[in-house]
Amino acid sequence: MSKIFEVLKRLDEAKVHYFIGRYRSDTIDITATVVGERVEITVFEDDHVEVSRFVGNEDVLDESVLDEILRREV
Repeated sequence: MSKIFEVLKRLDEAKVHYFIGRYRSDTIDITATVVGERVEITVFEDDHVEVSRFVGNEDVLDESVLDEILRREV
């Protein structure tokens, strides 16, 4: 089984919600969401895997936070 299918099977078995994207020609990217964190998994053409983990809180904030984030990015 290819590495991408191994990773997807593990996420499915754990009932973790994820999105699959493709941003480079030599990778497939998976963004998974679990309570309190986002995990970015990159599977490369040669089957090696890199994982980035972003931990934070899940405070519910008002729309002004979106405005603040977007102002920083412009």
